[in-house]
Formats: sequence, C-alpha cells, structure tokens
Amino acid sequence: MYGNQEHTLWVEKFRPGTLDGYVGNEAVISKVQLYIKSGDVPHLLFYGQAGTGKTTLAKIIANNVDADIMYINASDENNVDTVRTKVKNFASTIGFKQWKIVILDEADYMTPNGQAALRNLMETFSKTTRFILTCNYVEKIIDPIQSRCQVFGITPPNKKEVAKRIVEILKDEKVEFQMSDLATLINSGYPDIRRILNSAQRQVIDGKLEIDKQSLVQANYMTKLLDILQNENDKKSCFQNIRKLINDSKVKDFTALYKFLFDEIDNYGKGHIASIILVLAESQYQDAFAVDKEIHIMATMIKIINELK
Repeated sequence: MYGNQEHTLWVEKFRPGTLDGYVGNEAVISKVQLYIKSGDVPHLLFYGQAGTGKTTLAKIIANNVDADIMYINASDENNVDTVRTKVKNFASTIGFKQWKIVILDEADYMTPNGQAALRNLMETFSKTTRFILTCNYVEKIIDPIQSRCQVFGITPPNKKEVAKRIVEILKDEKVEFQMSDLATLINSGYPDIRRILNSAQRQVIDGKLEIDKQSLVQANYMTKLLDILQNENDKKSCFQNIRKLINDSKVKDFTALYKFLFDEIDNYGKGHIASIILVLAESQYQDAFAVDKEIHIMATMIKIINELK
C-alpha cells in the first residue's frame, strides 16, 4: 500500500503506492482507475492546494502502468532549456516499455517560454509520451496546455479522514499520543497533510507525541507569511497582510523567522535569491541591536517585498 518503507521521513515512507491507500477525491480516483486498467493514460493536469496529494496521485499513476518515468520539479527546473534538452532527450529516445511518462511537479513555476516549448513536445511525442502536470494555481498554466490535458481539481480529505490516516501512521510507528494533541496538530496544519505529518514526526520524543503548542503557533504564522509572499502580487496588499499577520501572531522573537525565510527562499524568491540572502544576513545581524523587534522585522519584510514585487 505504501511506497517506500525504507525511507526515514514519514511523508515518503507512508506515501501511498497504490490507489487503495489514497484518501479522498473519489470521483477523480474512479477516472484514474479506468486509465490504469486500460493502460492508456492521457495527458493529465492536477491542481489544488499544497499538500493535498497531487504529486502522490501522479506517481501512483506512473508507477502502475507500463512506462519509463521522468520526474521533474518545475520549481527547481522551470526554464525553456530544461524542456528542450532534458525532457526532449527523454521523450525522443527509444524505450522498452509501452509509454514514457513525464511528471512535471509544480508546473505553475514554469516560465511562459518553457510552457510553450512543453506544448510543442506534447504534440510531437503524443504517440509515445504522456505528461502528468501538478500545480497549485491552474490559471498560471497556459490554455494550449490545459486544452491538451484532462484537468482535475484535487481537494483535501476532510479532517476526520486526515485524523484516521495520522492515527494509522502513529500506531504503525508505535507512537503514544493523546487525541487532544492530535486534534491540535491537525487544526494547525490542515489542509496541508504533508505539513501535518512532518510536524507530527518532529514532535515525537521517546516514542510519545508531545505537542509544543507555542511552536505550532509560530510555524503556522510563518507558513501563512510564506503564502502571502508567494501569492500576493500587489505590493501594498502584501505589506498590509504581513503586518497584520505579524501583529496578530504576538511573536516577539523573530530568530526562527530569519532561518525559515532562508530555508524557504527557493519557494518564494525565484530570480532574487542572492539579493534576498543579503537582506536576511544584514537584518539578522542588526536584529541583535534593534530596540523594537517588530519594527525591525517589518523593515526587513519591506526590503524583501521590494525585491520580489
């Protein structure tokens, strides 16, 4: 049922390897079952919120048909050269299986030129190669690609289904837990199942799930801040939303936020990574001398917003 029992990270160890282990999206699953049964998979595009199972579903499909598989995370490799060289070389070489499948994860990070090149490859190699794309924001995928795909919205399982799955994993790992702590964990991370599972694994100490509620509050506000940086295009709204978020969080020590913004820089700082690192380095040093930490962190956020927007 699960994909990689040798993996130490729970999100990988307990990633479903078959449709039997996949939770939710019954209507989509019924369609996917038909594709797998026939062995004839069309081009597919799965969209929806982060951590809701899009990549898992793409991998289940690819691994359950007769196909050679290439996986590309488009947030790391999103330019036209990747498509013209790496993907084209894979699609054009002779394979020994019925299909070749290219999984393009986070395809909404692809540049317009990269997407245009991808559209051409989808046409050129349609007899031998299928493309499965995942994205958070379907509107960022050009219409010519969408029209060549079967498009499915992926919605998160409800909290009861998530709780059932987390309980199964905790029992499998022989972890003791209280249902009240489990509820806190799910409420802090829902609907991002990946985040919930990562948080659960981090907070297991000596075989017990011990929830640090303050850490969850801090992690929750930092994740929301990241979402604003990624998805709010208007500079003024971005600043106002971050200011309100930081004020409402009641956090007074922003040491963890500097590290978080550095660790997540690939997810929000594409094209500006070097300049943002310089901003973070200078601001983190100055933080030790700042009289008002909240004013200082907002000055830092203004610099980052100006780099991005």
